Amino acid sequence: MQFLKRICNFARIMKSNLTGEAHHPGRIEVVCGSMFSGKTEELIRRMRRAQFARQRVEIFKPAIDTRYSDEEVVSHDQKHIMSTPIDSPASILLLSSDIDVVGIDEAQFFDDTIVDVCNELANRGVRVIVAGLDMDFRGHPFGPMPALCAIADEVMKVQAICVSCGALAYVSHRKVPGERQVMLGETLEYEPLCRQCYKKAIQEDGEH
Repeated sequence: MQFLKRICNFARIMKSNLTGEAHHPGRIEVVCGSMFSGKTEELIRRMRRAQFARQRVEIFKPAIDTRYSDEEVVSHDQKHIMSTPIDSPASILLLSSDIDVVGIDEAQFFDDTIVDVCNELANRGVRVIVAGLDMDFRGHPFGPMPALCAIADEVMKVQAICVSCGALAYVSHRKVPGERQVMLGETLEYEPLCRQCYKKAIQEDGEH
């Protein structure tokens, strides 16, 4: 009898969760942080929940991001979900006319028109989930991310662990030479560092 009660309670909880998931109003959710902080993993998790709730979903990523896959969004821990690579944010509006939930990965690589696109989608009643780097390797705000955070209904800042001291990471430090803001890379090119270790690393970079 006790077992049956637990099963019934679990079924009610699951039904409640899915009902809530299926009735999100138009809104913008931003997941931001440094590299290796779990941004894409969180984006995939939210998109999977929406799929489980039988919502119509579509996820977009910049066409230039081919690090793990040409057509999938892939997190650093190898979680993945199919996506549509695009060159311009305007394509999102064209390809999401009948979509309930839109996911956008690596939003920092898009131009500022991504802000208007997200606003328009949310005003249509679409739930928009955006993931991206909030700062570049210099510690400067990255592309449209500050504006996206400003207009978002919800902002989640996730943090990696500093590879030098184990504290919460502050920024992605670039380990290889180069001044271009956009340089695709992984652990060979970047490392998450806390504020103090980042300052030390920058000083050492200047001495070399």
